[in-house]
Amino acid sequence: MIQQGQKLPNATLSELTKDGMVNHDITELFAGKKVILFAVPGAFTPTCSESHLPGYVVHADQLKAKGVDLIACVSVNDAFVMQAWGEAQNASEIMMLADGDGSFTKALGLEMDTEKFGGIRSQRYAMLLDDGVVTRLNIEAPKEFEVSKAEKLLELL
Repeated sequence: MIQQGQKLPNATLSELTKDGMVNHDITELFAGKKVILFAVPGAFTPTCSESHLPGYVVHADQLKAKGVDLIACVSVNDAFVMQAWGEAQNASEIMMLADGDGSFTKALGLEMDTEKFGGIRSQRYAMLLDDGVVTRLNIEAPKEFEVSKAEKLLELL
């Protein structure tokens, strides 16, 4: 599993924008930036839609005022779902990234098997990155939602 002080593995994450599909090389995307990357088990799921993403939507300006250049949400979903979920949540300040095949999540060592619920998904976490290096990694215990909240990251900045 990825640890604080390590650089993110090379990966490509997808985003559906108004101009079409964009495949981001995360090494390039996060280069030279202070980034909050948070992951959810699934778009449109209860905790993710009622609390996790909305917290970052509400606190985006405060996080950016503390020096965050980019806030990104990632999930093992396709880019179409992530784009629709972002629109439904008014998440215009959040980059909605799709890890369609789960390869990024697996490379981080943060996957979980939800079996019949949805198969391989991401654990719930939030990380602070500086130029692609993990400076803080907060992974939620199963069925918990405390350490990956936007408010928690705001405290850490």
